[in-house]
Amino acid sequence: MGCIMLVLGVDAGGTSTRAVLATADGQCVGYGRGGSGNPTSSGVSLARDGVFDAVGQALRVAGADLGDVTGLAMAIAGHDSGGGENSWILDPLRERGFRGALHFESDLLAMYSSGAVAPVGYGVVCGTGASAVRVQGGRVAAAADGLGWLLGDRGSGFWIGRRAAHAVVDQLEGVGAETALTPLVLHAAGVAVDGAAEPGRDGRPIGLERLIRALYAQRPVRLATLAPLVFDAAEAADPVACGILERAGELLVQTIELVQQGSGPVVAGGSILARDGAPRRLLREHFAAAEGEYPVVLVDSGAAGAAVLALRNAGAPVDERVLARLRAGIPAG
Repeated sequence: MGCIMLVLGVDAGGTSTRAVLATADGQCVGYGRGGSGNPTSSGVSLARDGVFDAVGQALRVAGADLGDVTGLAMAIAGHDSGGGENSWILDPLRERGFRGALHFESDLLAMYSSGAVAPVGYGVVCGTGASAVRVQGGRVAAAADGLGWLLGDRGSGFWIGRRAAHAVVDQLEGVGAETALTPLVLHAAGVAVDGAAEPGRDGRPIGLERLIRALYAQRPVRLATLAPLVFDAAEAADPVACGILERAGELLVQTIELVQQGSGPVVAGGSILARDGAPRRLLREHFAAAEGEYPVVLVDSGAAGAAVLALRNAGAPVDERVLARLRAGIPAG
């Protein structure tokens, strides 16, 4: 594409990968989306395919190839941006003609950079997992949680889904309150609601027996898929569901407080914060009290931020206008 500087920003997530091809002034000239791009969660082969699917689509839209790209920033969770293994993606990039610089970046920094260009601020994500970062000098200066379903992710989709499962088990065992979550969770697990309270062969309610088998047959992190049911029940004013979401919001605020120091813009993302409910309300109330003049900016991915980081790594200045141009050029969803 002549002498126009092109960079690629790649937001390589555990579920999907987004690639943005951008010019120095923030014009999005190509966009693509592929499968998982995280080699830790999906394996190297699938992650490589996901990245190249997304990158290939973005390049085709612009009529460009990898040889035209000055730099590539790959935002990815769990990668050692300080010098970890990169041959899994760099070698095939080189084989396809890429001669630019490859930089790995924090996925949380990319999310923050999708909503703010200020060198100091906060990024909060609450989806399947949950974490918060403080950004200083355009880099991550402090981080909290993001420890995974086994050791952390307080207030996350997993945390909410697990509490929903506990609430249903408690009701069926007779030690917990009746909740609208019970028929919702049983149905989601493929367990018949009718007759669920009847005694089964081992003396437990039939519904409990079947729910236990269904949930233990899944990977634990799949409990996060129950989180939307808690929002549905809370919208119908179910006290148990409302209590779960309130506590999730309180835990998320506690995580934020671990990194909070000074003022700055706040960028938030993730499926839990995308929904109207207690976690988002408590997040906004907390920052309104602490940061007053800075509203919470919601973003749906780190795609624009990955492009911002690619531009900065290539020496291109990024201001509010450049970020706005990038965000406007990226398709929704």
